[in-house]
Amino acid sequence: MKSIVLREIKSFFGSPIGYLVIAIFLIINGLFLWVFEGDYNILNTGFSDLTPFFTLAPWILIFLIPAVTMRSFSDEKKQGTLELLLTKPLSIWQIVNGKFLGALLLIVMAIIPTFIYVAVISSLGIPEGNIDMGSTIGSYFGLLFLIAAYSAIGIFTSTLSDNQIVAFIVAVFLCFFFYFGFEGLASVIPNMSSIIASLGMQDHFKSMSRGVLDTRDILYFTSITVVFLSFTVYNLKSFKS
Repeated sequence: MKSIVLREIKSFFGSPIGYLVIAIFLIINGLFLWVFEGDYNILNTGFSDLTPFFTLAPWILIFLIPAVTMRSFSDEKKQGTLELLLTKPLSIWQIVNGKFLGALLLIVMAIIPTFIYVAVISSLGIPEGNIDMGSTIGSYFGLLFLIAAYSAIGIFTSTLSDNQIVAFIVAVFLCFFFYFGFEGLASVIPNMSSIIASLGMQDHFKSMSRGVLDTRDILYFTSITVVFLSFTVYNLKSFKS
């Protein structure tokens, strides 16, 4: 599996994809958080916290992660190398996990430079250092679990077609639906709003952003990730047979 992970990372940084993903994520966040006027501008909020970043990041990642994962298996299908990959002395689970971890590590690399935001916000606080580290750390953990779930969805959709654009569009739709769709349905059906909202990622991400790592939230994101990786394995097994 290690060889698959290294192969994915090398392919990302052997082309402009890896650098573009990191640059686009940081530039878009930087512009909205520090330059553009609006609700996401940290300097205009008057509070020394990173709530605007953790509100904006999931939406950017809805498009960015599918752009990374869309080529995972669809490109292998298009080039006819998927059959060769499946004949390697690795189980299908190891191949899928290798692809998944490769995409996950790339996105985590894009997140790491944002730690500087914490230092900047802390220095701008009155008094200096006046920042809620509990909610900040919880939000970063929530973002990590959210990235894992998005990546699993993207890996799964890449097995549905040899067309990367199709894989991208389906992944964006599924990520959007699981993050925002249940919240929208909850507002339409107020009698069951809390139950319906709890099925979506946004509710659990907000819960973790409060600084409390509830096992229910961790189990939710883990379940979503495992389910979509299982779907990926099932699709590859049917292709192999």
